Amino acid sequence: MTFNPGWDHNASEVNPFDDVRYIQKHLKSSGIDLITQADETGEGPASCIVADPDGNMILIDQHR
Repeated sequence: MTFNPGWDHNASEVNPFDDVRYIQKHLKSSGIDLITQADETGEGPASCIVADPDGNMILIDQHR
């Protein structure tokens, strides 16, 4: 499953939106382990991956 912060279901830009780094910090502070992480000092495109309780991968993929 993939979520794209900054895009709607038609890949049209939405504003404002929560940056992937903000989402990542929230997940980590909630005790959720990340498989890959975005560089928290960066900006713009980035991604992180988590697994749900059943082991399904969830990609949070920001393109802008």
